[in-house]
Amino acid sequence: MTGTAGFEFAALTPRERYKILIGTVVPRPIAWVTTVDAAGRANAAPFSFFNCLSADPAILALGVEFRPDGTPKDTGRNIRETGCFTVNIVSDALVEAMNVSAVPFPAGVDELAEAGLEMRPGRAVACPHVAQAPAALECRLHSFLEIGTSREIILGEVVYAHIRADAVDARLHVDPAAIDAVGRMGGHGYAGTRERFDLPTMSEADYRAGRIPERRPG
Repeated sequence: MTGTAGFEFAALTPRERYKILIGTVVPRPIAWVTTVDAAGRANAAPFSFFNCLSADPAILALGVEFRPDGTPKDTGRNIRETGCFTVNIVSDALVEAMNVSAVPFPAGVDELAEAGLEMRPGRAVACPHVAQAPAALECRLHSFLEIGTSREIILGEVVYAHIRADAVDARLHVDPAAIDAVGRMGGHGYAGTRERFDLPTMSEADYRAGRIPERRPG
């Protein structure tokens, strides 16, 4: 067994802490967030500081970094102005389009057109979703958490879900193969979900009796 390298976070720079976090908390799901500004212009941007935190109520959390000059990014500003956003799930087929939407285009450039994306209107919120996405979760703003000067945490309550018809059954089981989601690794790395396995959770009785489940192809 090898030893460990220890790091006191108080002694690290923000950049050093960032490198450790994005290299160890992996793979991270990607929130491809669509919003509109006060004038109704649509925007899409990916964020990998993201996850679901609760089912009752249904809460998603976004970590949206501020610009270098301390001003909010379009996504954060739009959510404050309109009170809503939509999280689109990035499938393997959409990775390149997602990457285009992350380009810092100057004002006036239609990044959605550049990425070849078709937008559809929301059902429960005044915010569109990506038509090509295998799933999209419409959210109403719950709250903002001010945690510092580098990033703001946005909590949204899911009020409507769009899921591709062949990816969900009558029991609401979502087929991961049909979603084919990708996650973010450290640096410029990404990870797919095509290789999966199942490992059932044991009861204490099964554990004490030595009935240890084995991995099964997922």
